[in-house]
Amino acid sequence: MNFPWHQYLLAVIFIAAGAAHFKWPQIYKKIMPPYLPAHDTLIIISGMLEMVFGLMLVSSDGTTRVAAWGIIVLLILFLPVHIYMLQEKEARMKLPVWVLILRVPLQFGLMYWAWQYV
Repeated sequence: MNFPWHQYLLAVIFIAAGAAHFKWPQIYKKIMPPYLPAHDTLIIISGMLEMVFGLMLVSSDGTTRVAAWGIIVLLILFLPVHIYMLQEKEARMKLPVWVLILRVPLQFGLMYWAWQYV
C-alpha cells in the first residue's frame, strides 16, 4: 500500500513504543498507578496492542481505520499513567515536571494525529 509518510512515521513510533514494553518492562512498572491490577500483564498487553495497531496502520486500507481507533483508545487509557507520574515523585523517573506536564497535551496531539486515519 502507498500511505503518506506521516502515517508510516506514526506506525513506527507505536511499533517502537510497544517493543520498549518488552525491552524495559521495569520502567513501565515504575509508572503504573497502584490502583491498576496485574501490572505485568497490562504492560505486556499494552505493548502488544501498540505494536499490532502500528502494523495495522500501514497494512491495508481495511485495517487503517481500526488501528487509528485502537491507538486513540490506548492513548485515552494511558492518561491516568501520565497523571500518576505528575502526582507521585517515585513515578517521575527523574524527569522534570515541565516534561511530564507537556506529555499530557502530547497525548491529545497523538490522538489527533491518529484521527487523521479514521
